[in-house]
Amino acid sequence: MSETWLRPNRRILAVAAVLPLALLLAGGALVYTARPWGDRGGLLVAGVVAAGVALLALVFLLVQALQPRLAIAGRHMIVNLGTARPIRVPLDVVEGFLLGQGPSFLPGQGGKKSEVANLVVRLAERATEWEGVEVNRQFGTWCGHYITIRGTWCERLNVAVVNRLNARLVEVRKTLEREAAR
Repeated sequence: MSETWLRPNRRILAVAAVLPLALLLAGGALVYTARPWGDRGGLLVAGVVAAGVALLALVFLLVQALQPRLAIAGRHMIVNLGTARPIRVPLDVVEGFLLGQGPSFLPGQGGKKSEVANLVVRLAERATEWEGVEVNRQFGTWCGHYITIRGTWCERLNVAVVNRLNARLVEVRKTLEREAAR
């Protein structure tokens, strides 16, 4: 059983679903119009392919919407940054959370580059095996002992969210220490 600590940005995923939904409708329309007439097999194939691609894209977006960026399961922090599998980091190497700022990689108004708040997870220096892990750079970076989660792809970040995460980290650590002492 895991506890979600940082949710994905469902607003941007909903916007991203508009194009696959339109493609699904177009594919469905092609299938519907080709169905009564046998000489329109090309339309039927195109409609089925378009609808299939759209469904795959929608399933991918749904999985992204349901998968937390950060979660806690037992003695591990689960990090989801676009890798094939979530990365399980031992909680004892997680030192805390910081608020940062960086590029959003989305176009800003007037063609200007836009910036977004980022969440930075500080890992212990002693944990050399966690110095760098390959992640999808669109979702964040993992350099040295810092995991940076781009705010574009997670819930809105502010000081209150970072304080909540740090407080929850302390609570979970105390609980784990009490359990270990028993």
